[in-house]
Amino acid sequence: MNYNDVDKSVVWGELKRLADGKNRTGLAADVAGCSVPMAAGLVYNWAAKAAGPDVVSALAALAGEQELAAKYQALLDGEVINTGENRKVLHHLLRGQCGKAVIHDGKDLGAFYQAELDRFCDFAARVQSGGIKSSAGKNFRTVVQIGIGGSDLGPRAVYLALDNWAQKNGVKKLDARFISNVDPDDASAVVNSVKLDETMFVLVSKSGTTQETLANELFVKDKLQKAGLDPKKHLVAVTSETSPLAHNPSYLDSFYIDDFIGGRYSSSSAVGGVILSLAFGGGVFKEFLSGAHEADLCAREPDPLKNAALLDALLGVWECTFLGYPATAVLPYSQALSRFPAHLQQLDMESNGKSVNRRGEKIAYKTGPVLFGESGTNGQHSFYQLLHQGTGVIPLQFIGFRESQRADDIEVDASTSQTKLNANLAAQIVAFAKGKDDDNPNKFFAGGRPSSLIYGRALTPKTLGALLAHFENKVMFQGFAWNLNSFDQEGVQLGKLLAKKVLSGNSDDNALDAYSKLLGVT
Repeated sequence: MNYNDVDKSVVWGELKRLADGKNRTGLAADVAGCSVPMAAGLVYNWAAKAAGPDVVSALAALAGEQELAAKYQALLDGEVINTGENRKVLHHLLRGQCGKAVIHDGKDLGAFYQAELDRFCDFAARVQSGGIKSSAGKNFRTVVQIGIGGSDLGPRAVYLALDNWAQKNGVKKLDARFISNVDPDDASAVVNSVKLDETMFVLVSKSGTTQETLANELFVKDKLQKAGLDPKKHLVAVTSETSPLAHNPSYLDSFYIDDFIGGRYSSSSAVGGVILSLAFGGGVFKEFLSGAHEADLCAREPDPLKNAALLDALLGVWECTFLGYPATAVLPYSQALSRFPAHLQQLDMESNGKSVNRRGEKIAYKTGPVLFGESGTNGQHSFYQLLHQGTGVIPLQFIGFRESQRADDIEVDASTSQTKLNANLAAQIVAFAKGKDDDNPNKFFAGGRPSSLIYGRALTPKTLGALLAHFENKVMFQGFAWNLNSFDQEGVQLGKLLAKKVLSGNSDDNALDAYSKLLGVT
C-alpha cells in the first residue's frame, strides 16, 4: 500500500488545472440528483458545492490513487495506523466489527470493548434502579463528568443532542453536567448547581495524569468531604488499565479504554458511554452505537458517489488544497446540535492540523481547514454577514431535519417554528450559491459560496451516531488523502510542558517568567 503525498499523485496536475480554471458552480440544476444515502436514513447532498462532474471524477481518481478505501480497511483490520505513537486505531471496533478480529498481546480487543460496554450499562441500570446509592443513602439524580478535550467535548455534545429527545420519549434518567476547564469558576458553578448528596462524578482521564482533570477531581472531593459525604461512594473512573487511576479503591467503580482509542474519537467508548448510559439508559447508548456502526459499514464503499463520508472528504480536500479556502463552517439547523461544532473543531483540527506527513517530512500543500460553527438561525444573526459578503470564501456544511425532537410547536403566520427553521435553511443554501445582483454595491451578493447539506427525518440516537461517525470517517479519509497521521496530537503537548515548567518555579525562560509575573503566577 502506498503512503504518498497527494502532490505526487498522477491526478494532481489535472486537479490543479481544474482549480486554476476557476471551476465553480452556483447550484446544480438537479438538486435531488446530487445526493448520496447515508446510514440511519440520513442523506448527503452536494448540489451547491463548487465541483462539477469533471472535478468529482478527478477526485474519485485521487481516492483510487491514494488507496483511501484500502487504508480504511487496514485500519479496521487492526494494522498500526497511528505512526507517531506506533498504535492501532480502533474506535470503530467500539461499535461493532467491520474487519478481522483484532488481537493484541493475545487479547481480543473487540471482546474487551464489548465486555466494558456491558459492564457500564449494567452499572448504569443499578444506579437508576436505586441499587447503588450515595453515601447519604439517597438515589443519584445527577451525574457530572470531569474531563477535558475529548473527555468533554464529544460526550457533552452527544448529551445535549439527545436531552430533548430523551425527555420527550420518557427515557431521561439522570441530569448530566460537565466540568472541563481548570478555571475554578467552572467547577464551582457546576458543584453549586447540584445536590451533592444525590450526585455522582465520573472522572475521565485515559492517562490518569491530566493536570486539569486531577485538579478538578480534588476540588470536587474537597466539596464532598466538607458536605460530610464519602467521595469513594460518589466517584467513578474512566481510564486505561495502565494508569494510576486503574483498579483504585478510591472509586465506586472503574471502566476501561486503551491507547488505541484517541480522545477525540472516544465518545463511543466508556468516555461517552458511562455518562450517557447513566443519563439515558444503556439501550439508548447502544442505539447510538448502532447508527455509528452502520455509518462505518457504509464508509467501506470505494465509489465516492456511493460513500457520503468519502465524497465529503474529497470535496473538502478540493476546497482546502486546490481552491485554497482556509476555513469551513458547520451550521446545524438544530438547537440540539448546539455543541456539535465545538466537538468537530477538535475532531478535525486536532487530527489534520499537521504540516508534516506520516514519515515526518514537510508537506508542500495546504491541509486542515479552520473549523467553526453555530446552530441556525442563531448564526444568521451573528457571522453570516461575513460568509455572504466577506472578501474570502468559506465553504459551509449545513445539517437539518424535517421534524423537531419535541412535538410542542406552535403555528404563527400560517407556519410552525420548525417550518420557519427549515425555510431559513433552504433560503441560506440558495442565497449563498446564487447570490443577488444589485446596482447598490452594499446590497450585492457575489454568490458562489459552496455548501453541502446533511438531512434526515429527525435527530434520534441512531441518526446522531451515524452523523458522528460520518464526520469521524470524513476526517480520516482526508488524513489519508493528505498522507497525514490523523491520530496523534503533538501540537497539544508543548504548551502543557511549558505550563509545568512555570508551576515548578524553575522555568529557566525569561519570557515565561515575565508573562507569569504579569498574570500573578509567580
